[in-house]
Amino acid sequence: MLVNISSARKARRSNGCIKMAQNKNLLKRRSMRTRAHLRRKSGGRPRLSVHRSLKNIYAQIIDDSKGVTLAAASTLDENLKKDAGCNREAAEKVGKMIAERAKAAGVTQVVFDRGGYIYHGRVKALADAARAGGLDF
Repeated sequence: MLVNISSARKARRSNGCIKMAQNKNLLKRRSMRTRAHLRRKSGGRPRLSVHRSLKNIYAQIIDDSKGVTLAAASTLDENLKKDAGCNREAAEKVGKMIAERAKAAGVTQVVFDRGGYIYHGRVKALADAARAGGLDF
């Protein structure tokens, strides 16, 4: 005999999808609010944008006036891929790498765009390593 899912169970399932969509929308709103604030205060400096996922962390230095990415680094790069993982140590390596690539591109001053994420954990480790590597923000 087939058992039907109760209406209460269906409501709980659909509510979970709605909550996930709301969380993504809130993250998007936070990141747009942060970027708008940075554009007003940046003074023409490029921004160091950070994106983190569950498996990887990405960093880009973007010149918003030209719409060009000047340097990029992530845990998917060949020399970091073998040290797989997305923990604080991997974020520190990405921070050092983005600082090296920024210096090679002639960028020393940037504005840090945390992208709606809390300045804690992997995001903070990446920022501290980029500062130690010579970026000024």
